[in-house]
Amino acid sequence: MRNRFFLTTVSFIIATLWVLIGSANAHEVNKNAIALLIAKDKAGKTVGTGSGFVARPEGILITNYHVLVDAYSVEVQFPNGSHSQVESIYKVDRKQDFAILKLKEGFYSTLEIGDSSTLKPYDYTSALGYPSNHEASETKEKLVQTYGFVLGVHSQANPEIPFIYTTTPFSPGFSGGPVVNRSNQVVGLATVEGRSINLALPINPIKEFLNPQTTFSFEKLLAEDTQSQEAMYYRGNYYLYGLGDSEKAIAEFEKILALNPKFILAHYDLATAYRDMGMPEKSIAQYEKTLELSPNFPEALSNLGGYYFREGKLDKAIQQFSKAVQSHPNFVQALSNLGAALNKQGHPHKAIAHLQQALSIDPEFAIANFNLGNALFALNRLDEAQKKFELAQNQGIDFLSMHWKLYEIHKKKRHFDKAKKELNTILDIDPLNDKAKKQLSELPVAH
Repeated sequence: MRNRFFLTTVSFIIATLWVLIGSANAHEVNKNAIALLIAKDKAGKTVGTGSGFVARPEGILITNYHVLVDAYSVEVQFPNGSHSQVESIYKVDRKQDFAILKLKEGFYSTLEIGDSSTLKPYDYTSALGYPSNHEASETKEKLVQTYGFVLGVHSQANPEIPFIYTTTPFSPGFSGGPVVNRSNQVVGLATVEGRSINLALPINPIKEFLNPQTTFSFEKLLAEDTQSQEAMYYRGNYYLYGLGDSEKAIAEFEKILALNPKFILAHYDLATAYRDMGMPEKSIAQYEKTLELSPNFPEALSNLGGYYFREGKLDKAIQQFSKAVQSHPNFVQALSNLGAALNKQGHPHKAIAHLQQALSIDPEFAIANFNLGNALFALNRLDEAQKKFELAQNQGIDFLSMHWKLYEIHKKKRHFDKAKKELNTILDIDPLNDKAKKQLSELPVAH
C-alpha cells in the first residue's frame, strides 16, 4: 500500500458492542473474492502490493488506482490458492483513486456491492486486505479482517471527493481492499491509513462504471502516467511514507507544484516532509498554503494548530483545532489537541468535554487520557486525575509533568511512599533535577 500520508459523544462501550454483535451475527464474508495484487515492472520486479475484490463473476476487479502506479503487469492471488492475471484495464480515476480491472477469462467468486450513501456515524464497518509486511507464505494466511465503526462521511483535501472516516484499522497493503457493512456488502475501498481514523473511498461513485465495454493496456497507462501529476504524487508519497526518504519525496512534490501550484495534497505532504527534515518554518508555510486552497482540510488544520500550540500561540492553535472539529466532529486527535490547548489557556472546564469525546471514540488514546488528567488536576478533582494519569502511564505516556502532578496528588493524600516513587522516577528521567532532589530530601518518612 502506498500510504496517502497520512465526534458526537456516544459511549464507546456501546459502539464496541455493536461491532462485536455485528461481526458475530453477520454471515461469513466471501473471502475467495478478495485478491492480493502484486504489481511488477517491465523487468518483473515487484514495485508494490495491494488488495482488491471481484465485483462481477466474469472477472471485473476493483482496487485503488495508486496500487497500479509504475506497474507493467499485475499478478492476482486468492485465498483458495488460485492465481490469475490482470489482462487489461477498464477504468482508472486518478483523482478519486480507483481502478477497475479485467482479469483473464474465468468464473470468479464475488462480493455484493452495497450503498455507501446510507452510512452514518457509528455504523459497523469491517475491512479485509493483505498486509504488505506479513511474513506468511500462503495467501489464505495473509488475508486479514479488521473491525470498527464509521466516524462520518466527508471530504478531506478535495471538497468534491468525500471519504468514509472509520476506526476500522487498515494496514499497509490494504489499499483497494473492500470495506463492508454489517451485511457484508461493499461500501468502500480502503484508501488511507492512519491512527484511530482511516479513510475509505465510498463505493457509490464507482458503481456506475461496473458495466464496461472497452479496455486499455498497462503500456498505455504507463505512458499516460509519465505526465500524470497524481502518479507523481503517489511516487512522492511512497518515498515519504514507505521508504522514509524525505529528500526524494520533496523533489517529487516540488516537481508537481511546478506544474500545478494548486495540487493540494502535494502541499500537504510537502509540509510533512519538511517536518520530518526538521524545517518547521517551511512546514508551516506548506500547511498554510494547503488551507488557503482547502480551508476545511481537517488533518491540515490540526497539524498547523499543533505548530501554533508549540510556539505558544494558543488563540491561533485553538482556532485551528476548533475548525478541524467543525469539519470532522469525530476527529480524535483534533479533539485531544483542542482539550490540551484549552488546558494551557486556563480553561480546563471547557477542555473536559472535548477530551471525553475523544476517549469515547478511542479509549486507548494515551495522550487524551493524559490531557484529561491535566484538566481534572487543574479543577482539583485529584482522585479522577490520578486514575487518568495512571491509565495514560499504562498506555505508554512517561512525561515529567505527569510524574510531578502524581507526586503532588500523593503528597496531598499523605501517601509518601508513592510520592517518593514519583520523585525517583523524575530523577531517573532527569538525574540533574535539583527541584526533585530537594523535594525528596524534604519528604516526610512514611509510617
